[in-house]
Amino acid sequence: MKKLSILGAAAALTLLAGTPATAQDMPKIVLGMSGWTGFAPLTLAAETGLFKKHGVDVEIKFIPQKERHLTVAAGATQAVATTVDTFISYSAAGIPLAQVLLLDKSKGGDGLAVRANINSIKDLKGKTIAVDGAGTTPYFTLMAMLKRNGMSVKDVQYAVLAPNPAAQAFVAGQYDAAVTYEPYLSQIRNAPNAGKILLTTLDVPVVVDMVAFQPDFIKKNPKVVQGVVNGFFDALEMIKKEPDKSYEIMGAKVKQTGPDFAKSASYIAWQDKAANQAYFKGELQAFMKEAADIQLEAGVIRSIPDLKVMVDDSFIK
Repeated sequence: MKKLSILGAAAALTLLAGTPATAQDMPKIVLGMSGWTGFAPLTLAAETGLFKKHGVDVEIKFIPQKERHLTVAAGATQAVATTVDTFISYSAAGIPLAQVLLLDKSKGGDGLAVRANINSIKDLKGKTIAVDGAGTTPYFTLMAMLKRNGMSVKDVQYAVLAPNPAAQAFVAGQYDAAVTYEPYLSQIRNAPNAGKILLTTLDVPVVVDMVAFQPDFIKKNPKVVQGVVNGFFDALEMIKKEPDKSYEIMGAKVKQTGPDFAKSASYIAWQDKAANQAYFKGELQAFMKEAADIQLEAGVIRSIPDLKVMVDDSFIK
């Protein structure tokens, strides 16, 4: 009996010794993103082991939108989550990234807040808007809103502030308007005396979020990319099955309670596999062309990059 126990203990130790090696051998990547509510399932997949279930260890890092492509070029990150329009500006700057996964579409999650006495976007002519810099989602959203209302970027003044500071400054009574997104837009929604939400992505649906990798990384690491895609879809399933738990986990990352996060999430629409397959069939390509034209006209990019190399639908089939 004693001999068997020793053998059993030795076997157990062997198994335990093998466990760290397995975890150590799992490929690890860093994914750069922001606190935007639409990205939150990526946080959920990282925090609950859903990425690891598919063979990849994903570390999430919050990185300013204007810098995410630079971290990829430097090798500090391998994946980026951001909007379609931003990927175009990255590519125009010489750092092409291939979009492999549709995350979400904003349905009121991005918006233009104005003071109570402003009733039209045309009333903003000559006034100052708090908004992130050129090449970011809030700036593109504002460009699209102006263009669709017969105005240009030259018609308004700018105070360059990131999304959270822009919302905070507006609530504090600074500036005539602000462009921001959830969960920061809700800071303004919850402070009615500060002003009102004039336009959102329900009126101008131009905010679509994707995950992308460099084409060369995709060729060398297809299993890693597939693991990220599958982990995201698993996170969406978890949200359906365990919404309260999921909202708590996702909200904690951006200092929100579960119920508050759920309210923010009502302004975006996460996209499952079927939605991905449909969007990659042509709608994505059409929107990329529109986004590129808007940015070229506004002077954000000097020329339109090769849009075809920015799409890889092989991981959502």
